[in-house]
Amino acid sequence: MSVGFWSFLRNRAVQGFILALLVSVILVVVLGSPGLPFNRPAIRTAAPIANVVTQLMQFVFALFVIAVAFNVTRRRAPVDFVLRTPEKEIAKQEMVWLLVYGALVLVLGSLNGIGLHLHGAIFGPVREIAPRDVFIWASYNFMFFAVIPYAIFRKRGYDHRAMCLTSDNVRNDLILIVVVLVVESIGELVAFPGIFSLSKRQVLIGVPLTIVVELLGTGIPVMVFAYALLFPRFVKVTGSAQSAIVYGALTYAGLHVFEYWTVYDSLRHATLSVIFVFLQFGGPGLVKSYLTWKTGNAWVHLWAYHAIAPHVTVDTPHLIKVFRIH
Repeated sequence: MSVGFWSFLRNRAVQGFILALLVSVILVVVLGSPGLPFNRPAIRTAAPIANVVTQLMQFVFALFVIAVAFNVTRRRAPVDFVLRTPEKEIAKQEMVWLLVYGALVLVLGSLNGIGLHLHGAIFGPVREIAPRDVFIWASYNFMFFAVIPYAIFRKRGYDHRAMCLTSDNVRNDLILIVVVLVVESIGELVAFPGIFSLSKRQVLIGVPLTIVVELLGTGIPVMVFAYALLFPRFVKVTGSAQSAIVYGALTYAGLHVFEYWTVYDSLRHATLSVIFVFLQFGGPGLVKSYLTWKTGNAWVHLWAYHAIAPHVTVDTPHLIKVFRIH
């Protein structure tokens, strides 16, 4: 199951993704003229054009990361996801139940102020939070998006290879992780250099703290739910690597629909919030999907493109303030 550039563009799911991107940009220009309704302090402006340009630059960078990953893995044999998944009808049922379950967990979390990202992640906080809030957030996401789904699928007889939690090529996976991590870290540190302002003590305490918190609260939940369990079923049900990569990206974006900065108090605000969730997370979702498809190892995207960059490189200063580390 290969993915050439032109065959990728001919895929209907890919074309729909591109069309959604274009329509999103147009809608932001039309609906955002009074200013965007949400506060993302790191962007430093509510002007729609400036925000759209920032998001499109992220898409370009995501495609660059995919190109880098393609070059590192170009000699790897395709992963046989068909052998890792049950019959198509069973895979479809499992996929639907996972999506319904995930939606319910998201809604329940949102009612309690919990999203898949910690308040203040990436874009900076709009209110003060306490360590207790961090523990509640991480515990909720880890339990409901990682522990419970993992336990259910293990009970159903799936081993770690079937759940994309082992490596078929350790050496190439490690090379891929290092290369993508370096590229992504450079991009994140150029855009968000706040970690360089921390003291040595803050770095020594804050970095491992941030790694643990972000792994439990968002990294492992995303890895298990979206890429260990759902992604192989997208491949099986669609029979298309291109479609699975797109659906994996859309799932990743959908998991963030209740980000702390989103606003749903009117139709206009809700539309703009959903659009910017798609613009913010669609590109990274493509990268995560591609890395999982290419390696069959969900751990790769976690270490190469999530746990360290951006969450340690960007969010360590935020966690330092929350836990009052001086």
